[in-house]
Amino acid sequence: MAQLLRPTPNWEEHEKPTLPGSASMPYHTPAVRLAYGLVAILVGITGGLGNALVSANLPTIQGQLGLTPSEATWLPAAYIMVNITVNLLVFKFRQQYGLRLFTEIGLALYAAVTVLHLLVGGFTMAVAVRAVSGFAAAAATTLSMLYMLQAAPRAYTGKMVVIGVGIPQLATPLAWLLSPTLLVYGQWHNLYLFEAGLALCSLAAVVVLKLPPGIHIKVFEKLDFLTFALMAPGAAMMVAVLAQGYSQWWFDEPWLAYLAIGAVVLLSAAFYIEHHRENPLIQTRWLVTPTMLRFIVGAFLIRFLTTEQTVGAVGLLRVLGMGPDQMQPLFGVILLGTIAGIAASALTFSPKTLIPQIIVAIILFGTAAAIDYGRTSLDRPQDFYFSQFLVALGSGMFLGPLVLLGITQALKFGPNYVITFTVVLSMTQTLGGLSGSALLSTYQLHREQVYSSDLVSQLNPADPQVAQRLQLQGGIYRGTIADPALRAAQGAALLGQITRREANVRAYNDVFAVSGVLALLFLFWSLFVATRAAIRDRRAAALSTNPAPPGAPSS
Repeated sequence: MAQLLRPTPNWEEHEKPTLPGSASMPYHTPAVRLAYGLVAILVGITGGLGNALVSANLPTIQGQLGLTPSEATWLPAAYIMVNITVNLLVFKFRQQYGLRLFTEIGLALYAAVTVLHLLVGGFTMAVAVRAVSGFAAAAATTLSMLYMLQAAPRAYTGKMVVIGVGIPQLATPLAWLLSPTLLVYGQWHNLYLFEAGLALCSLAAVVVLKLPPGIHIKVFEKLDFLTFALMAPGAAMMVAVLAQGYSQWWFDEPWLAYLAIGAVVLLSAAFYIEHHRENPLIQTRWLVTPTMLRFIVGAFLIRFLTTEQTVGAVGLLRVLGMGPDQMQPLFGVILLGTIAGIAASALTFSPKTLIPQIIVAIILFGTAAAIDYGRTSLDRPQDFYFSQFLVALGSGMFLGPLVLLGITQALKFGPNYVITFTVVLSMTQTLGGLSGSALLSTYQLHREQVYSSDLVSQLNPADPQVAQRLQLQGGIYRGTIADPALRAAQGAALLGQITRREANVRAYNDVFAVSGVLALLFLFWSLFVATRAAIRDRRAAALSTNPAPPGAPSS
């Protein structure tokens, strides 16, 4: 039996926490419930907005800090490395010490390091800020859901979970909406000043409006820290390979291979230890059951599909010369789509609609990819409004049902399995998004090289059409360059740039095609699994209603 660390209040049955580490559910007045909801929104957005601001403005930050492309890639990677590893211990920490303490430490450290970066600057401090923000976000995301649960009576727990886990998804579109205003003076300091202010506001809100008390039990064991010491660097190495593989190129740097080997060795050692523990942190036997394997693959693939937005649509618009200013209205549409997806998922929530909601999200991703296929260099952000609204709608819709499906499966076996589910969810969503970005970007670059080679081979100056185009391009510089030879060279260079742009557009269309085909295959697989499960449940119900007579042969 678990050892209680604090005496438990005399709760009513409806007030008791669902699990150790969760808050109790006492009655609140409407005003207090509203306050809990607002704090949930503030904390949830704070957890992801800082990293989203950096990702949206990475070219600007890279230029102002004087970073190489490889160095700039370490900024979002540092956030992911810490975030994915800290999640290993967040659940047990909240069971033993309470999540609010962890969050207060994280937010205070986050704000302090961000302010220090404003004073010191430089690449090292920028990476440190991102690492600490990943530490704070690991707790802030969970805290957002726990605060949102207090915003409504217990009867609405499922709907509040959907809303609570969906709030951090608003960070990315908000970052793109706020970036032009924050960079109005052209300096990165405004981004970090805003980030530090959000962290301090969240810290104040958490301190002033505390979560109701819960049950605290002794759960940490010495082997937990050994597992963490193995899994944390192993997961970080895996993230580093995925983050740097594209910018360094996968087969050009031997150290990427060494990192991949190190990740496999460390993670294998951690899982070996967990497999043979009496009270494991990770339930390895549960992870290899057919149900969990399907969940892991499905959760990874659905997050992979969401990268069509950041890699495909945003990447193409950046190639066409669009910056945050031009894409601001597009991300306003994406924000509305994400809110609509979260609202639709919450309003239609029930145990029977979880699978259909996920299937609808997959259909939306596939439809958006089909709409985007066939883009040209004449397309502008407004041409992506409908397709990206569909992607945002699906993104806002799938995460809540995914979380509830996983928690439901975990609780069938006991509270200890929730830790495993939390780790699985964090790793599938993080690695799914990172893998999608890395692999789709790699595929786009490969196809761009193929198309560039093909188009350049067709630029024969002896061809009358090519010669006429070269003459037109050179004529652009007639008023500024007097030398005909230099003018012709500039015209040829400009035509080469146009050729490269068109090759990129074709390559991005291939990315949309791959996303669409993957969504279609994923849809067929999901329908097959759901149909088979429905048939199996119907047969089980029929057998329980009409049991076989004694002596009848078993099938």
